[in-house]
Amino acid sequence: MLEILGKTNIDFMGKRKIAFAFSGVMVLLGLIALVQIARGSANLGIDFAGGTAVQLKFNQVVRIDEARKALESNGVSNAELQEFGQDNKLLIRVKASTTIEEKTADRVVSIFAKEFPNNKFVVDSTVEIGPTIGKKLQEDALIAILISFAGIIMYIAARFELRFGIAAALATFHDVLAVVGAFYILDKEITVLIVTALLTLAGYSLTDTVVVFDRIRENLRVRRRETEEETINNAVNQVLSRTIVTSLTVVLVLIPLTLAGGEVLHDFSLALLWGVIFGTYSSVFVASPLVLLWPGSGGRLLKRG
Repeated sequence: MLEILGKTNIDFMGKRKIAFAFSGVMVLLGLIALVQIARGSANLGIDFAGGTAVQLKFNQVVRIDEARKALESNGVSNAELQEFGQDNKLLIRVKASTTIEEKTADRVVSIFAKEFPNNKFVVDSTVEIGPTIGKKLQEDALIAILISFAGIIMYIAARFELRFGIAAALATFHDVLAVVGAFYILDKEITVLIVTALLTLAGYSLTDTVVVFDRIRENLRVRRRETEEETINNAVNQVLSRTIVTSLTVVLVLIPLTLAGGEVLHDFSLALLWGVIFGTYSSVFVASPLVLLWPGSGGRLLKRG
């Protein structure tokens, strides 16, 4: 494995108060965002807020910027558009809040018939999502996230100790809240695709944390005279290059997707990009210090093998 930093001796545990202060702000923003999402005050996609999805198939390709301009000039704003260039298809998703007098799907069809008279099309599908279904999807998304955290605690507790499982779950929860809070501040749309990104982020963050925990366990078997703080610091320093290289390879893939992946992939890849950064940070500055500060962790962190 490439070591871009070489051997380091950074006192990560000594900087835990600064890290906890920063993490506290991010968690607070995330909690505020969750409250606003539950109240329906956040920028929710039609999956959660309700709305209409219409898929049209044209004889010729329609540029997505022209389609958006046509909708906005006719009073349908904040529509989400996705194009399928090879099939000349266009998916238009309109939130319930932008619905006008007539049925949204009929309104969208009439707009494109008027604005593109020389480009005939057919309606492939129309889907109406009511607010009740959106509320159910919100609840299902929350349950999925909570189940993932429960699984994290059980897995890490079985492999290490309960305190490690709880520390890993809290660090992962921190990462998810940080991304949700950032999306809320930037008024990014929260959709099912973003929830998928959050669950993917939870898996990545857990993997990174397990690597650090594994090294802590190994050090406890060979560094018997070190204090808990020294053991954790050494473990983090030993895997630091590996952690950065792994995260960097993922970031190098996500940056092009974020910048040039198109409207549909932009927010998804952006959520993953921020998540990888926060996940790398939390493995070092959140999960490990939480293990050190766990009540009753005096003595050794794990039973010596």
